[in-house]
Amino acid sequence: MKKWPVGMIGGAPGSFMGDVHRRALALTGQFSLVAGCLSRHAVPALKAGQALGLDPARTYIDWTQMARAEAARTDGISLAIIVTPNDMHLPVAAAFLEAGIPVLCEKPLALTVEQARHFAERFIAQAQDMIVAYTYSGYAMVREARRLVHDGALGALRNIQVEYLQDWLGNADSDGGWRLDPRTGGAGGCLGDIGTHAFHLAEFVSGLRCEVLSARVSRLVPRHAVPDDAQIQLRFSNNAVGSLWVSQVATGCGNALRLRLFGEKAGLEWNQEQPDSLIISTADGRATHVARGGSAVQTPSLLPRGHPEGYEEAFARLYADTANLLGGHDAPLLPRLADGMRGQEFIEAALESGARYGAWTLLQA
Repeated sequence: MKKWPVGMIGGAPGSFMGDVHRRALALTGQFSLVAGCLSRHAVPALKAGQALGLDPARTYIDWTQMARAEAARTDGISLAIIVTPNDMHLPVAAAFLEAGIPVLCEKPLALTVEQARHFAERFIAQAQDMIVAYTYSGYAMVREARRLVHDGALGALRNIQVEYLQDWLGNADSDGGWRLDPRTGGAGGCLGDIGTHAFHLAEFVSGLRCEVLSARVSRLVPRHAVPDDAQIQLRFSNNAVGSLWVSQVATGCGNALRLRLFGEKAGLEWNQEQPDSLIISTADGRATHVARGGSAVQTPSLLPRGHPEGYEEAFARLYADTANLLGGHDAPLLPRLADGMRGQEFIEAALESGARYGAWTLLQA
């Protein structure tokens, strides 16, 4: 099996997201990490590269130098993986796209919607080479839910409810680091950090687009400089309604992402903390649990039934799609630049609505 050479920017050993990406790469068996710009400082960069077994000649301290050098090599990287703080996403992505190297980037795209729009206009010809890491679209049962909705199992959708709740920023001694600094994490706070995941999940599974929203955006912990909670009403393209609640101060919640869709024939529920099943409910009182790997499920699994698939397997599925894309094959479920732009427009509309006391606000197409 061909192994695609990849490089990573940010994500030194010990960082949560860097380690997750590397384990997901290993799960696919289709990639080899051969280069990195893991720190802006020479000594930490070299130590991080050594810990990962990288050639010192391909351990960089400047991402622009890395982009130029890798593009010039006959054995250069086929993909740049960006796991930096939010403020560096666009400049790093631009350097690699300019060098002709496809990018897989953490979300959100940018600090502001204006930055994201300018980037999208500049790289419109390479939009399919800009992959955005909306991880939850990689879960097998999320993709199965999307298939069921598309095939009409729920009937016309009427109501979409999504919530993403954490509590790690609610403690008095919690330190959100760069995420709570608008200069590095953006003004959206929880909207950009996890709200964009919830928004993408709702549109990905439903196949609908949110057209207008009304938001109450809050800083429930006064010392936070950016929002830590938001409750948002949604209206979708087929006149369906919905709501999105995102919080990083919801006491007792670890990573409680839940999606519920209600159609004219049935309702469907998926819960990220029990990700291997769907619950399909009908008006006659029946609730059917559909398990990943079962005979009724058409979405392929990475592991046999009964062996739980989770967060890293979802990432691995995105990377498997990326390998297909690099090989010239179709990857229709892989989030691209357009999906990243939708997330950025969502953040902007929610902040604008919140600043106007919940006024209904249009999302740009």
